[in-house]
Amino acid sequence: MAAALVRPRSNRMIAGVCAGLAQHFGTTPAKMRVIFLLSCLLPGPQFLLYLGLWLFIPSEKNASRSAW
Repeated sequence: MAAALVRPRSNRMIAGVCAGLAQHFGTTPAKMRVIFLLSCLLPGPQFLLYLGLWLFIPSEKNASRSAW
C-alpha cells in the first residue's frame, strides 16, 4: 500500500513536493528530482504544476494535526 501523499519535513529541498511524491510512489527523492528536472526540458507547464502541488499537498505537520 502506498504512503499518504504529504510533503515530509525531512528530505526537502524547496517545498518537499518531490520528496512527498517519491515517498508516495516508493522511490528516492533524488530520482524524483531528476525526473522533474528532465521533464522541465520538455514544453509544458511543469513549473506551474509544481506550484499547484505545493499548494494542494498538505505538509506532514498539518496532515498529522487533522488526523486526530
